[in-house]
Amino acid sequence: MAEEAKSSGGDSAVVAAQSHGPDLSSAGAAVISSDAVQNPGLPPHRKRVTELDPKKEKSAERAVYSLFYLSIVGSLGSVLAYMFFPIETGDPAAIRLHTIFVGSGMALALLALGIGAVHWGKSLMSDVEAIDLRHPTPSDEETRETAAEVFAVADEESGFSRRTLVRNSLLGALIAFPLPGITLLRSLAPQDIDPVEVLRHTMWDKGIRLARDNGGHKVGEAIRAADVTVGSVFHVVPENLGTAKDVLNEKAKAIVLLIRLDEKDLKERPERKDWSYNGIVAYSKVCTHVGCPVALNEQHTHHLLCPCHQSQFDVADEAKVIFGPAKRPLPQLPITVDADGYLIARSDFTEPVGPSYWERLK
Repeated sequence: MAEEAKSSGGDSAVVAAQSHGPDLSSAGAAVISSDAVQNPGLPPHRKRVTELDPKKEKSAERAVYSLFYLSIVGSLGSVLAYMFFPIETGDPAAIRLHTIFVGSGMALALLALGIGAVHWGKSLMSDVEAIDLRHPTPSDEETRETAAEVFAVADEESGFSRRTLVRNSLLGALIAFPLPGITLLRSLAPQDIDPVEVLRHTMWDKGIRLARDNGGHKVGEAIRAADVTVGSVFHVVPENLGTAKDVLNEKAKAIVLLIRLDEKDLKERPERKDWSYNGIVAYSKVCTHVGCPVALNEQHTHHLLCPCHQSQFDVADEAKVIFGPAKRPLPQLPITVDADGYLIARSDFTEPVGPSYWERLK
């Protein structure tokens, strides 16, 4: 039950609420003020200089489309810089110039496009304060027709269709802006060389010993088969890696995981029986999804996990994909031992290492 009480010395009313049933909490009170602050509404609209002076409006329009054209120049300049300042030689000075000019062109394109869009909105588009109320979806037919009408009004107020130079320069800038990024994709593959052939051949060859990977350019000692115990994992590179002209690039293709399993757990096709040695198997460490390093080994399940996108490979079953986005097994390196008991490669990989999209080219 609620009671109303009015104080004798004030202009406010106090509403007290009394609960029914057991008194579990104290009664609450709310003060309803009779002189609450009123909504002042929106301030008077102040016209911009472009609305008062046609010359200023025309000047602002020229500034907007000039910025959009400048964005196009930056995008095309970045593409030209990519072409005329190559970095394939590896010369630090060439790389520095390439980075400066390509980066400057892309920065100019993005900056001019952004400033032009902001300047257009601030100086030329309709400057009317409005409140849009959120409504449940989906809207009825009348509301959708009203929305279409709003778009038509917005087009009229912004001058998108009417200001052809602004519109066309904006469209040109938006079309040109992605070009530098698309051009840079060319650097993901070697020039004038078939990438399939590049990835098909590594520094592994018949008789090359398997050595520990000590990180970076460092190559550790060769590995004896007797040192590889069941369940152990070695990160391996070719023993002759240090002789490569480009050590890191060659290492990126040739890195291998060496794992020893119980021989009875291995599922090998007859033609691959001699690719392992006493339960020791070697697989490419490069994930066949997008080339991340597969380095997490679940010893009890014999699963290799790629930490990037969670592809999983079954080491016991020729590293076949059992989960994730990878589309093919990890390439296996055929191995055996030499006269001194060191693990050696029987040959190079029999298929390209790395992302499986290279297969589609053949």
